[in-house]
This record gives sequence, structure tokens and C-alpha cells, in this order.
Amino acid sequence: MSFTQKLNYYAKRKSFKYGVPFLITMVAGSFGLQQFSNLRYQYSKMQPVSPEEMKKYGVSMKKRQEVTLETEYDKVKGIDIDNWSNKRGPRPWEEEELAALSAAK
Repeated sequence: MSFTQKLNYYAKRKSFKYGVPFLITMVAGSFGLQQFSNLRYQYSKMQPVSPEEMKKYGVSMKKRQEVTLETEYDKVKGIDIDNWSNKRGPRPWEEEELAALSAAK
């Protein structure tokens, strides 16, 4: 039996037709997941960013005492949710038309 005849013989078998692609997928998936888990452990060793570093990049952070669940609830409690109107945002193809309408008002 030549190589091509053996290949054709095995290619007709279900175990070869479905088993080999499955095994290749499992092995490739294992290597792919390895990369994701390496990222997880690589960045878990990093220290959190301090407020001084954040100010250096232009981000202002609030103090921990300022933002609590109770203060945020009090802010939301004061909002009137019964009286509202739906405002539609501009679509990319409608920007000129809405600009002309808002200038006319």
C-alpha cells in the first residue's frame, strides 16, 4: 500500500475525520489559554497606582471618604425620574441636518 492509498483509507474513517481536528483544537486551545493565564499572573504582581501617580497623568481621584454608597444614594434620590423627555442623539449621516435645526431654534 502506498502512502496516498493509506491516507485515503484513513481519511474515510470517522475517527480520523472528526477526531484529528478535535485533538488539534484541544492542543491549540491549551496553548491559547496558557497565554491568557500568563497575562493574568503577570499583571497581578503589579502594585496599584497611587493618587500621586494619577495626578501626574492628569486624573483627579476623590478621597475614599467622599464617595460612599449612602452619599451616592442621596444624590440619586434627589433626581426627579417621573418627568423626563427622550432626547435623540445625532446619527453620523444626520449631523448637518440637526445642526441646521438646532441653529433655527
